[in-house]
Amino acid sequence: MPPASQHEDRFLAASYSGPAGTRAYRLYVPRGYTGQAVPLLVMLHGCTQNPEDFAAGTRMNALAETHTFLVAYPAQSASANHSRCWNWFDPAHQTRAHGEPAIIAGLTQQVLATYNVDARRVSVAGLSAGGAMAAVLGVTYPDLYAAVGVHSGLAHGAAGDLVSAMAAMQRGGSGPILPGARATAAPGVLPRDVPMILFHGDRDTAVSLRNAEQLVAQWIAAHNRHGPPPETTEQVVGGHQATRIIYRDRSGQALVEQWRVAGLGHAWFGGDPTGSYTDAHGPDVSAEMVRFFTEHPRA
Repeated sequence: MPPASQHEDRFLAASYSGPAGTRAYRLYVPRGYTGQAVPLLVMLHGCTQNPEDFAAGTRMNALAETHTFLVAYPAQSASANHSRCWNWFDPAHQTRAHGEPAIIAGLTQQVLATYNVDARRVSVAGLSAGGAMAAVLGVTYPDLYAAVGVHSGLAHGAAGDLVSAMAAMQRGGSGPILPGARATAAPGVLPRDVPMILFHGDRDTAVSLRNAEQLVAQWIAAHNRHGPPPETTEQVVGGHQATRIIYRDRSGQALVEQWRVAGLGHAWFGGDPTGSYTDAHGPDVSAEMVRFFTEHPRA
């Protein structure tokens, strides 16, 4: 695999163990961190990837240097999934305090306990299976994650096993995936609006664009959006036309920012070709996610 960062001494290896299981992870600590409270971004790789590969492809460590935030990259194990996919499609990994959501949340809390992290600025993002798991975490841990980023992912509950997962990837999920998306957090956890930014290419043959539409519909229905009509803007970024649609809540704050990118497939847009599943053409997803997360701290 390519080197994950030009600052290897800042890219630390660590491990988390909890009641739900153990996972290794990498943590990038920027040089600007000297003990002050800083944001944390949790990045979930896609199938067949690993933290080093994902960090290289997204260039997120370089942005962490520029903006001074920590980046944690959990590693899915081959024993949990032979393709190293996060098991977003398995009901055992779709609820709070169980399975991979509990492991990733526990890993996140371990970083918070070890470093001076601004708890209001903890976000999670991912690609493909990692994007689908990021959506799961936004639903199940609204008290931990301030905002969510999904690239080429799927809605929470879009599938219930591997067969339905393959069908959802090609045609979108089926069944009652919209109701109750805010009800899976544990009793006593106050529901809150979790802002989400998502990206999807209209030439994605691995995960259908329909999944992005379902995820937006799920988020709006679950968070009871009754704000102004969506705003739509179009721009050409790096040779590709991108349509951005923003859905706002009652107060006028962005609840969902959806990017549809023309001509691009299943890859991290604006990525570095030294990483897998990347497309160098814009928009620059990493920069846009950092901008969105900066704009949406937890209240």
